[in-house]
Amino acid sequence: MAKAVYPGSFDPITYGHLDVIRRAAAVFDELNVAVVHNPNKNPLFSLSERVELIRACTSDLPNVTVSQFEGLLVKYVEEQGAQVIVKGLRAVSDFEYEFQMALMNRKQNPHIETLFMMTSGRYSYLSSSLVKEVLRLGGCVRELVPPLVEERMRQAIMRGDAK
Repeated sequence: MAKAVYPGSFDPITYGHLDVIRRAAAVFDELNVAVVHNPNKNPLFSLSERVELIRACTSDLPNVTVSQFEGLLVKYVEEQGAQVIVKGLRAVSDFEYEFQMALMNRKQNPHIETLFMMTSGRYSYLSSSLVKEVLRLGGCVRELVPPLVEERMRQAIMRGDAK
């Protein structure tokens, strides 16, 4: 049984992320979307909120699970019994960083592979940071994130949570 982990901060999850999730779920028997705790970032949503949003957005995918973790990715992948790390790429600039990370992960555990999936062309410009900025400045994000995510983002901004 082929198991994979798709890690990321997903703050917030976008249609670009969901594109990769749906395509990876079609390739693997099981896909774990792993929401990463990054102490160097100041997120809009808490880890548990991000997990909840992703679960809601992927509820139609029976082979997708969502969890959270912190620490070394390859150790988490081992603990999950997965063999593959899925990484979404938007542009060449993404590849350089992700390639370095893939090589470091291979050095840590040569039995875990990294699979790079190109995002669909219509999402190649999309990033969570850009979505937050557009919404903060009063722009429309309807075509960038699911309706539930947009609603929660607007609530967070109204509460003053948006950085």
